[in-house]
Amino acid sequence: MREMSRRTHIEIAPGELAAGLRPAFRGELLWPGEAGYEAARRIWNGAIDRRPALIARCTGVADVLAAVRFARERELPVAVRGGGHNVAGTAVCDAGLVIDLSPMKGMRVDPAGRRAHAQPGLLWGEFDRETQAFGLAAPGGIVTHTGVAGLTLGGGIGWLMRKHGLTCDNLRSVDIVTADGQFVRASAAEHPELFWGVRGGGGNFGIVTSFEFALHPVGPTVLAGGVLYPAAEAAQVLRRYREYAELAPEELTTILFLRYAPPLPVLPEHVHGQPVIAIFACYAGPVEEGERAVAPLRRLGTPLADLVRPIAYTAHQGTFDAAVPHGLRYYWKSDYLAGFSDAAIEQLVARAWDMPSRKSYTIIFQLGGAVRRTGEDDAAFSGREAPYALNINAVWSDPAEDEAQVAWARGFWEAMRPFATGGVYVNFLGAEGEDRVRAAYGAAKYQRLVALKRRYDPTNFFRLNQNIKP
Repeated sequence: MREMSRRTHIEIAPGELAAGLRPAFRGELLWPGEAGYEAARRIWNGAIDRRPALIARCTGVADVLAAVRFARERELPVAVRGGGHNVAGTAVCDAGLVIDLSPMKGMRVDPAGRRAHAQPGLLWGEFDRETQAFGLAAPGGIVTHTGVAGLTLGGGIGWLMRKHGLTCDNLRSVDIVTADGQFVRASAAEHPELFWGVRGGGGNFGIVTSFEFALHPVGPTVLAGGVLYPAAEAAQVLRRYREYAELAPEELTTILFLRYAPPLPVLPEHVHGQPVIAIFACYAGPVEEGERAVAPLRRLGTPLADLVRPIAYTAHQGTFDAAVPHGLRYYWKSDYLAGFSDAAIEQLVARAWDMPSRKSYTIIFQLGGAVRRTGEDDAAFSGREAPYALNINAVWSDPAEDEAQVAWARGFWEAMRPFATGGVYVNFLGAEGEDRVRAAYGAAKYQRLVALKRRYDPTNFFRLNQNIKP
């Protein structure tokens, strides 16, 4: 940024910045010292502690347009906040402007057309509540306080993906404010290259103010839950699971957790604090068919607990909420896995429970199905051929432990790299640099994204993200 720009956002008092934006802005404006500022600058990852000069809480598209134009005129650093759930903390910046979309929670469901129109401040729990009123759903994440916007723009893996595809695969159009302050609608028919880019390319090309999703009949009751096995049986369980997963129907998505069982109400007390491998499942089809599909998961070892049952889809979506609350410190390392070789299983078993915090865990997502059947070039999202996504989650509360917690995650990740594809799910990236962003897309797709960035954001105005440099 030029020297003039640095003087602009340092020398002008935040209150004066607010006064300059106020005539064009209807929402709330917050700056240091104002009531509500401290809460508004906090995000899900408690390890992120940044102090923006001004937070502009948008009420609608007009506010977004005003904020973008204001920031451009004054050459302010800009962060864009939806749900604020990104582990890298890109939803907030130091000494710049946060364009906060969280008040924008409008939503309309068209049950006959099986469509939903959602604003970017919605969380997945709020989205699901509206669609499930009609027995419909779009593939979302696995935590209800994840933001709809960030998950969708990065791809979106979750419980329905093997049957209905990624979240971004179910996107039909977006309204987007570009870096030059223009309002654009993008779809397969309008600005198709931009539409390709926002489906996996994150917030690099503008601020999406409305998402149109295709919906599918789901629930309201699904067969879902987990089977927990002792960590001592993990090697056997993983080898048997490997064989099972290759033949699992697309209606079934499974997610593996290697961790110490947390004291959640959904878990029986006798497993609390025990090292376990938990295989959670969700069947996107009739419950009776699901019972047959999950039966082999109950015979992989000696179960400590069997929690698979008919359950409201909205309740299942909230299963893990309490285990990943706002305010803890989070650090992730991730890769796509090429499979569960015996050597990979050996490393998982050796390292997954050898962590300095009992809150930490390793999560492995089963991919395939509709994720793989969608064409690799149909959207910016990359990695459809991978069978699994590995995410090593260090979770702790004391800042004095930062170094040890990060070292555990990095060491574990390095040990698993020989079994990785070389790619990574962009939504699982922390602040890891340009090479890792390139790895998330591959060389050819990355260059296509660079060309798109040059067209829609040649000055890299939207750069506080998993950045694609123009």
